[in-house]
Amino acid sequence: MDSYVDGILSGNRILLSKAITLVESALPEDNALAEEVLSKVIPYTGRSYRIGITGVPGVGKSTFIDSFGKYVTSLNRKLAVLTIDPSSKRSKGAILGDKTRMEALSVDPLAFIRPSASGSALGGVAQKTRETMFLCEAAGYEVVFIETVGVGQSEITVNEMVDFFLLLMLAGAGDELQGIKKGIMEMADSIVITKADGENIKKAERARIEYQNALHLFPPNPAGWYPKVTTCSALEETGIREIWDIIEEHHQLFQEKGMFAEKRKLQNVAWMHHLIVEIVTQRFYRKEAVRKIIPEIEKKVATGQIPAIKAARDLMQIHDQPGKGNIDP
Repeated sequence: MDSYVDGILSGNRILLSKAITLVESALPEDNALAEEVLSKVIPYTGRSYRIGITGVPGVGKSTFIDSFGKYVTSLNRKLAVLTIDPSSKRSKGAILGDKTRMEALSVDPLAFIRPSASGSALGGVAQKTRETMFLCEAAGYEVVFIETVGVGQSEITVNEMVDFFLLLMLAGAGDELQGIKKGIMEMADSIVITKADGENIKKAERARIEYQNALHLFPPNPAGWYPKVTTCSALEETGIREIWDIIEEHHQLFQEKGMFAEKRKLQNVAWMHHLIVEIVTQRFYRKEAVRKIIPEIEKKVATGQIPAIKAARDLMQIHDQPGKGNIDP
């Protein structure tokens, strides 16, 4: 444990990577060590600025992050990029290819890129994204990007762990009006219309105006912030500085209103509830009585002998019965 903690706090990238692998492990013995490491480094976390980045398919998230990330490191800020790749439902594997699409950042000494598989986690992030973020903060990274799997109504978990939520959209993709998802739109702190270059500049500007008008239908957040819409071209590196200016303006407002510290408190509470669900789920499936009977129950549910809701309640009763068989995660 001490070697992990000392390595993380000294900014050792190899030990940071190993610690993230440890945290992501599903092995019970790794879980115990990971919890100890996290407990030791938590006092050194919370000093970064957390930015969630999501977007529609084809919006160019990786290209945008490569360009935007280079701007952040040009300000002499250490940047950690946590990318989430969707896991295959069949093979359970993931490509984890984001690093290869971020050519400039991948060789930047001030940047650390960590791809993770989404696994069974919902909300566009991986099961241990929060913990990975904390490890990066303890290692001295001042800005953390969390790139989600995609965008949709379920893509909201990231909003519970970041200070600024950036939504990337395309012009002319049919999303300007009918495709607007209220759930994701009202959470966005800013919307960026990407690929605003060449013949697409006019379309991007039209989309910017339409989105800005749509956002005015929503009330401002408690700090009085109205989401701002802007355009950018990651290839031509135009509009990138303006996005950072919006983020800094948002940060300053939240600090002045006392909302930044309040949001961090809510993030900690959300993490606690997330962990409760995770621990309860682990303990449920690791109880011997449950593990023994689940295959039989699954067959009965599959063939329609018993409804799924009754099966779930029966399994919970079996789990709650006193006796030996609990395997602590």
